[in-house]
Amino acid sequence: MTLPVCPLCPQGVGRGSKDAEASRTTLCQTDAGTVLWRNDFCRVVLADEPDYPGFLRVILNAHVKEMTDLSAADQSTLMRVVFATEAALVEVMQPDKINLASLGNVVPHLHWHVIPRFADDPHFPNPVWGQKTLHGKRHAAPDLMQLATALSRRLAPETESP
Repeated sequence: MTLPVCPLCPQGVGRGSKDAEASRTTLCQTDAGTVLWRNDFCRVVLADEPDYPGFLRVILNAHVKEMTDLSAADQSTLMRVVFATEAALVEVMQPDKINLASLGNVVPHLHWHVIPRFADDPHFPNPVWGQKTLHGKRHAAPDLMQLATALSRRLAPETESP
């Protein structure tokens, strides 16, 4: 699905850059990953992060920069999706920890990173954007159908198919 151009998302940011976030197309030009769940308000996508299978993004469909740009009701709705995404990852992957982050320094379009973490992953205990540790290992990718089903179950009143 191609989305309208967002005035907040720089066109072609970081193409060819070594920065993982900057190397992606903008969040408004494409779905920005494999869509596991979506409605008219936002979508949950699987990020292409080989060291972090199950790394998901919750991306607001509207062109908004900050959480405080949303109404209180929309803030609650978005966080409900973020928390449901976290719960689905815990159910399917049983990670040691989930990291939640909303940065937007490179692409200032509101989105949340929902990242399953394991004590033996490549960066633990550092942030995934930090320095790798020597003892890190890769974990198996989650079953995407199982993950999509867990998301849909948790977001039942708002469920729409990808």
